[in-house]
Amino acid sequence: MQTYKTLHHQFKLNGCSYSKEELKEVAYSLVKEGEAYEQAIGDFLIDWLNDAPSLTVHTSGSTGKPKPISLQKQHMVNSARATGAFFELQPGDTALLCLPASYIAGKMMLVRAMVLGLSLDCVHPSSKPLTETSASYDFVAMVPLQFENSLNELDGVKKLIVGGAPVSYKLKQSFLKAAQRTKVYETYGMTETITHIAVKPLLAELIESNIDLDVFTTLADVSVTTDERGCLVIDAPLVSNETIHTNDMVRLTSEKTFKWLGRLDNVINSGGVKLFPEQIEAKLASIMENRFFVAALPDEVLGQKLVLLVEGVQETAQLRNKIANLTSLKKFEVPKEIFTVEAFVETSSGKIKRKATLNKVAL
Repeated sequence: MQTYKTLHHQFKLNGCSYSKEELKEVAYSLVKEGEAYEQAIGDFLIDWLNDAPSLTVHTSGSTGKPKPISLQKQHMVNSARATGAFFELQPGDTALLCLPASYIAGKMMLVRAMVLGLSLDCVHPSSKPLTETSASYDFVAMVPLQFENSLNELDGVKKLIVGGAPVSYKLKQSFLKAAQRTKVYETYGMTETITHIAVKPLLAELIESNIDLDVFTTLADVSVTTDERGCLVIDAPLVSNETIHTNDMVRLTSEKTFKWLGRLDNVINSGGVKLFPEQIEAKLASIMENRFFVAALPDEVLGQKLVLLVEGVQETAQLRNKIANLTSLKKFEVPKEIFTVEAFVETSSGKIKRKATLNKVAL
């Protein structure tokens, strides 16, 4: 079995081949002389290339305070191999790192390259990463914002995975209209699972049908169940020694497939009706121009009332009319109030902090 102590002989970083000792020198140079994003790459390479069997990473902080997690390097190797097998990546394939190496998604692009023998280019993790390179790539990972800003520049990318946050219905429709040949996959995962453990392709027939047909399929050696709360339970022995209990509510379609409904933390109980914000947001996406999300505020009659928060300047009366004409929304899914917020509160990786943003209007 391939171990974390092995550096694939076809691995390249920014076009250059290195031995382990040479790569260590490169890492130290990046930390000492590189830009901020390069320093993060150097820091991770130093941690990866030492003899310790584990390293510490931090969660993104999108659902709470960022916390340190210890990961086994061999588990990270196993994750990289599983990704390589699923996407049929071969030694010598080209890949692009356009995510911060300070978080697990960026770290794992480096690990995949070192384990699978990929030729990895690194660029500044901007919101428009493909403008910083003219090369073509076999494999790229992005967050939804980068994907959205790259829709018309994907001709040089064969396979793209998008993760870190759900891909909105509106963004999927925009991808279809862009008519790109790139194979795009939405991923499901977290720091604890060493990035994705399940994927779903963005297929035309899937996007144009009922949203309930959005189904994730797990990678090899990963099985899923649900607990008494209806939340996903992940058994992935190659990347975790323990069964992982999540706060993601799902509908299982088999032991290898599931439909993601939303975060348990976000579920709203309004007058005894359980509302899933993420599902409501998917329905609202077609009429929204600015970033938005729905949440709950206390209500004397309903217990919790559904509210809509919109970023930036928005004419709320006009928006109310659009919502009233949206036939896909059920009675209880219509927001009781609309709030505009100058700027949403975000994590350093660009994820919306819902609770912190809601506090802006709840005070």
